[in-house]
Amino acid sequence: MSEQVATHEPETPPCPECGGEFSYELGALLACPMCGHEWAPGDDAADGESGGSADAGSGIRDAVGNLLSDGDTVTLVKTVKVSGGGGGTIKVGTKVTGIRLVPGGAGGHDIDAKVPGFGKMQLKSSVVKRA
Repeated sequence: MSEQVATHEPETPPCPECGGEFSYELGALLACPMCGHEWAPGDDAADGESGGSADAGSGIRDAVGNLLSDGDTVTLVKTVKVSGGGGGTIKVGTKVTGIRLVPGGAGGHDIDAKVPGFGKMQLKSSVVKRA
């Protein structure tokens, strides 16, 4: 009756920034309690080789933490009021194809896109989700 049950949790990789062994899952990301670095599970090797630069290592992420890239299709996760040029609102669920990322865009607007019914405009990555 000395049956041992293995309660082995899946191991998380060490932190690519500081090499800390105590990384943990934080939603869709992994996090390091030692240095505070957060990364996507598949990006740990790429982050370590990038030299830690902000643009190459962290990238631009959508509202739920997915890494975005040029040409992606995204969906709005909240209604956005459009100012200037006629105004209006872009409704939740609007699909935008072929985005272009603009790191460090003005006012946090880090996506250039053609929104159906509105034309060219800039969006914040915090209001979109990769489709």
